[in-house]
Amino acid sequence: MNKKPKFYRSAWNKIKKFRTKKKLKWRRAYGGDNQRRLKKKGYAAIPRIGYGNPKKDKGKIKGIDFVRVENLKDLEKVKTKGIVIGNIGKKKRLEIIKKAGEMKLEILNKYKEETNAID
Repeated sequence: MNKKPKFYRSAWNKIKKFRTKKKLKWRRAYGGDNQRRLKKKGYAAIPRIGYGNPKKDKGKIKGIDFVRVENLKDLEKVKTKGIVIGNIGKKKRLEIIKKAGEMKLEILNKYKEETNAID
């Protein structure tokens, strides 16, 4: 399987204001003579259906099935390996992270400062 290219907007490397993370996202080329739109050889690829993920990997994060958790009761019901912590405050979030560590569950949206707080 070939590696999927990063799809940046046209001329991102020529125009300085396009180099910010917000502006780097894909924007379709509409220019009449745009070489990328015309799919000329030597120009960057355009997103197409063939670049999608396989069906077995859709709806997963890092290839892991996950469940959204918003409190400790939700956490006790979990039977999959991965969890995503929902929109909650820091105190409850740290409690959930600690409990998930005991249950050996992988938290798919954990951040550096939270791992430092537990250790």
